[in-house]
Amino acid sequence: MAETAEARLKRMSMRSWRRGTKEMDLILGPWSDAHLAGLDDADLALYDSLLNENDQDLLPWVLGQRQPPERLAGLIAEIGAFARARLSR
Repeated sequence: MAETAEARLKRMSMRSWRRGTKEMDLILGPWSDAHLAGLDDADLALYDSLLNENDQDLLPWVLGQRQPPERLAGLIAEIGAFARARLSR
């Protein structure tokens, strides 16, 4: 049985907020709340693949400490900018 669009967004939101490390919860959770509903299918698929990455890899990518894989670089940059803007208020 295929996953409905609503179920997909709920699953991705939950995975964004319950990563395993609090740092990534606080980065991906708010970003997903603000952006998931507006993403097209291709961007949702890309974000879904990002959710399969380890937090130990994601955090240095988002913080700019390590270079992310090329396929995720744009999305990681967007998430990092969102997190910095949110935390600088």
